[in-house]
Amino acid sequence: MSKLQIIPLLTFLVIAACGSNPSPSEKKPAAMVEKKASFSATSALSNREKEYYTNAIAPIYNAMLIRTGFSGGILLAKNGEIVFEDYRGLINQKTKEPITATSTFHIASVSKTFTSAVILKLMEEGKLSLDDNVDKYLTGFPYAHITIKNLLSHRSGLPKYDHFLESTRTEVYYTTNKKGKKVKRYKVSKTPVQITGLPTNTDLLQYMIRFHPPVEASPNRRYSYCNTNYAMLALIVEKITAMPFPEYMKKNVFEPLGMTSTYIFSIKDTANYTPSYNYNNSPFKLEKLDCIYGDKNVYSNVRDLFLWDRALSLGTFVSSQTLEMAYQPYSFESRGNKNYGLGWHLFIKPPEPTIVYHNGWWHGNNAVFKRLVADSATVIILGNKFNRNIWAAGKMSSVFTGHADTTQLEQ
Repeated sequence: MSKLQIIPLLTFLVIAACGSNPSPSEKKPAAMVEKKASFSATSALSNREKEYYTNAIAPIYNAMLIRTGFSGGILLAKNGEIVFEDYRGLINQKTKEPITATSTFHIASVSKTFTSAVILKLMEEGKLSLDDNVDKYLTGFPYAHITIKNLLSHRSGLPKYDHFLESTRTEVYYTTNKKGKKVKRYKVSKTPVQITGLPTNTDLLQYMIRFHPPVEASPNRRYSYCNTNYAMLALIVEKITAMPFPEYMKKNVFEPLGMTSTYIFSIKDTANYTPSYNYNNSPFKLEKLDCIYGDKNVYSNVRDLFLWDRALSLGTFVSSQTLEMAYQPYSFESRGNKNYGLGWHLFIKPPEPTIVYHNGWWHGNNAVFKRLVADSATVIILGNKFNRNIWAAGKMSSVFTGHADTTQLEQ
């Protein structure tokens, strides 16, 4: 376990959420800062500025994560410079191997940020249009009039593979609550088992072609977060590039950006599977949906994700204009502050700048990738032992904004 010196705060008050795994209704603001430091959002940080942020983050980290059994890595950066970094716990409970800066974690749905960016890169290269229908690229795709943009923005209406491959069917219906308000509900029912083993993305497509599981909605009718969308996007990348998705990502994304520890887990990697853990240290074994990628299955660490953040911030992978399009809200019918862009969750509350982020969960893995674009700041937290405080700890971004973060972001 690394040493962490907690230094008294300089000019602000910290109110930290204590106790283990509070429910969403019980979560308290992670931090409240009396005033925002008058530091530039773009210039190099001085030692005094770095010390300011380190001092601000340390007690929040201690209260929200260390005290709740955090097992993982954390990195916060400002103006392209790391201001806080730490590692705790074991990457392998059986061998007692400790987590270090090079340990990799399943980053779950944060993987979608890579899939969407690659699609947008292919668009910039003129190899696809976001208005192209999916069946232009995927032979036999059994649903008409669904575009690539519909997949990116979760407006395809496709059924969720994590339901129908697990032999369940989810139906959406609407009812009226006690206040007379129309609310959405879900009905889950069992269906016959049609597929066993460890299906791949191709197996998923063939299942959809053969059994045609019913859609949730017509294309572009409404937003519904659905992992099937991004599994299909990975297949589109494979079709256009004539390369397996993991190989294409390695050669065209990870290696060029210096992300030497990052890779995509696929059927070829099952012999080297390292489990994540539940809160009680019980391991998650390799399961039925563990070899489908695009929506998940990127393994990375906080330093590599910091490089990804820099590439996005500097516009060195896709252009700033393209990213601006990706950061626009596309959940047109949604009310409130939460929305979805093209591969990114958004929290929009004018006049405050939009928060661009993606959290994730898969088995015992929790992930936070929170980007304060206007403040040139980033919060990255990855864990391999389930701890819902990881999601709440994303609120330590308050040290960069100068006010308490009371948002409840998508998990």
